[in-house]
Amino acid sequence: QVQLVESGGGLVQAGGSLRLSCAASGTIFADDRMAWYRQAPGKQRTLVATITWPHLTDYPDSAVRGRFTISRDTANNSVYLQMNSLKPEDTGIYICNAVHGGDFYFGQGTQVTVSS
Repeated sequence: QVQLVESGGGLVQAGGSLRLSCAASGTIFADDRMAWYRQAPGKQRTLVATITWPHLTDYPDSAVRGRFTISRDTANNSVYLQMNSLKPEDTGIYICNAVHGGDFYFGQGTQVTVSS
């Protein structure tokens, strides 16, 4: 089992920055894929960023490329999402994801609200 707890969300003005954190506990390995999703009101869950071993990153959401950076600290079983130049359309619940043994695990999420 894997448990994920996110933190770092909040209310920020457009153009501002936030750094999200995800603390993982349980059985998780350094080569497990970790990711961040966004759940915006009335929209489908969007895969924002992924990171795999050792530090290979991808940003399936093209709207965040160049503004968001995903990283991980394997020693502390944590993954981060640095979000810069935030826009109102970035608003949503950001959810941490881990893929371990073929199973998908999700945290409860942290709310990010960007005001214009």
